[in-house]
Amino acid sequence: MNFLGFKAPCTVDVELFKEGGEKPKMVTVRSASGVSETIPLYKDGETVSGVCTITPAFGKKIDHQGVKIELLGQIEAYYDKGSFYDFIASVREVAGPGELKEEVKFDFEFPKMEMVNETYSGVNVRLRYVVKVTMVRSYRGSVVKDFPFCVRNTSILPEINNSIKMEVGIEDCLHIEFEYKKSKYHLKDVLVGKIYFLLVQIKLKHMELEIRRRETTGSGSNQYNETQTMAKYEVMDGAPVKGECVPIRLFLSAYDLTPTYKNINNKFSVKYFLNLVLVDEEDR
Repeated sequence: MNFLGFKAPCTVDVELFKEGGEKPKMVTVRSASGVSETIPLYKDGETVSGVCTITPAFGKKIDHQGVKIELLGQIEAYYDKGSFYDFIASVREVAGPGELKEEVKFDFEFPKMEMVNETYSGVNVRLRYVVKVTMVRSYRGSVVKDFPFCVRNTSILPEINNSIKMEVGIEDCLHIEFEYKKSKYHLKDVLVGKIYFLLVQIKLKHMELEIRRRETTGSGSNQYNETQTMAKYEVMDGAPVKGECVPIRLFLSAYDLTPTYKNINNKFSVKYFLNLVLVDEEDR
């Protein structure tokens, strides 16, 4: 709430529903401050409706210039001084100018909303959806309160899902070939693969597989790349020999992963990479 140093003149609460008064499922997500919060879950094309309750404090009347309820889809770029870009902005004027003497309830509905972008909270950017209630006041500041909700969408499995296969090595020292069955995975999938040691002339100590997330924000000279290691999985402990094959089986549901995002509203992208790390006995 914003009211320029004065005590809150009222309390504002919102209860969200789907079409027909159905209560949405609740999910736990990480807020911008890193704290977990439980919020309602919607998907693209669903109706967002609800009831807003405004209760005056101290039993006093409140003069106002109107009450509006907005549904906003916003991208916040932390690198750009926390600026918001609204890609969805739908508004309902639920009350004209007047005074509030007692508790009042306002029903609202945003039917069949196009919400193709998913909720995302990253290092330099976040995408969020909120129902925003504003009681406009000419003096002492308006009363504003946000009620976030989450959007997650499902998609059909890709018809073509090629394997990943590559040979890498150090000349005359190490030659390995790795193969993963697929290049596209769902968030609860299992990553299955194999690593073949074709030549081993150095003493390896262990090998691990990493899942890395690269978040790209901005463009041109103002482009920022942040890479996070989302998972580390020890594939092998000990020295392999020539001809050895090491199987890989990694359950993705154990990790905090998101879908891949490609150039969302020209603001950000998110990609995932598999990184194979080999360490020798000299910790190189």
